[in-house]
Amino acid sequence: MTEKTYHIMTFGCQMNVHDSQWLGRALTARGFMEAPLEEAQVVVVNTCSVREKPEQKVMSALGRIRQVTAGNPDVLVGVAGCVAQQLGEAFFTKESQVRLVAGSDGISGAPAAIERLLEEPGLKLSLLDFTSHYAEREAGPETAEGPSDPVAYINIMQGCDNFCAYCIVPFTRGRQKSRSSTAILEECRAVLDKGAREISLLGQNVNAFGQDKSGDGTSFAQLLRQIAALPGLERLRYVTPHPKDMGPEDIAAFAELPQLCPRLHLPLQAGSDAVLKSMRRRYDSTTFLQLVEALRAARPDIALSTDLIVGFPGETEDDFQATLDMMRACAFMSSFSFIYSDRPGARAALFPDKIPAEVAQDRLMRLQALQDELGARWLAGRLDGQAQSTLLLEGPSPKTSEGQEPSWQGRDPYGVPVHVPLPAGIDHTGRLVQVTVTEAKKHSLMAVRAGEPW
Repeated sequence: MTEKTYHIMTFGCQMNVHDSQWLGRALTARGFMEAPLEEAQVVVVNTCSVREKPEQKVMSALGRIRQVTAGNPDVLVGVAGCVAQQLGEAFFTKESQVRLVAGSDGISGAPAAIERLLEEPGLKLSLLDFTSHYAEREAGPETAEGPSDPVAYINIMQGCDNFCAYCIVPFTRGRQKSRSSTAILEECRAVLDKGAREISLLGQNVNAFGQDKSGDGTSFAQLLRQIAALPGLERLRYVTPHPKDMGPEDIAAFAELPQLCPRLHLPLQAGSDAVLKSMRRRYDSTTFLQLVEALRAARPDIALSTDLIVGFPGETEDDFQATLDMMRACAFMSSFSFIYSDRPGARAALFPDKIPAEVAQDRLMRLQALQDELGARWLAGRLDGQAQSTLLLEGPSPKTSEGQEPSWQGRDPYGVPVHVPLPAGIDHTGRLVQVTVTEAKKHSLMAVRAGEPW
């Protein structure tokens, strides 16, 4: 085991990935080095409670850590994220190696806590309190060494005030807290100065940005315009909005901001009005369809993806068919779909009329089969007229065949992975290149160059 080394294991959403990347940078700024699990002095498991059996998965990971580090009993193990927020100090008794528990807000204090724990071997610390305002974090991207990735993720808010019946985010990540627009813009400028060309804004409910007591008077649409005006920005994206909060200014931004990519992840969850009401989503199918129509009027080529839950308590076959009908009406290019499962603390855990597992599984299979059709149709449409597109290259492609020109992978403005052969011996990362789409695969596209990289 090398002194001042760390290893981070991450489960869950892009926000968790972002948190783990920040924690790694903060530890690096304090003199730590990243290392393989078997060589690390500090191991942090960043957890997610959205998917099924989250505690079981975390305990499995902790068991693996215990086995791998059996020869190093002094390894410091920390648990962070949503499951840490839920179970708290119970982790201290569940796994003897765990000496740090940091919840969703508490992770900002994890670097300092880790240093203290290394100095005081008998100490255990829990960072579980929710803050009333967004706490700015140390050692952000602006102080990290080395070049930036071509795509940068910027957190603009934390938590959620919606309390959907199936969701525990308000309990694990707290109530909504917006960052100051000044801090966000400073971070955006920093990553652009270091070479990023695309920025993706993150939050549990991004388009409610500024609608809480932490807000500084800047609306989400205003924030988009301020970021879009920054020199060096080529592309702007965001996840995840709530349909009920998509106002006219948010929609107009797709027509008025060329940097804003024509791709939006818009969670539907269910197509039945009865199920939507039971979920406490605060919109109905008609309102959602009107939103889709308005978005396509503003940006006709906009590509929509979504989240869908099947087997919600009380869901009938007719309710499920309504979800399939909405999928067809919205022509989603892709979706994340899940079988409903109870989450302790969420209101729906108390609902009667749970759907039998075999029924829910059958519905999920039918839904995903329809999504495969819709996705294939959307990708095939990219071949119409040998469409040209601009890729932001992210790295070498795994699809390079032996004896062929090296292939690189990038994403087009719709967020689709595209593979294109490019000259060998050059690092194309971060370049923009014009391509002509030649073939549609199941989840990606193949292309050839239509011009030289910019």
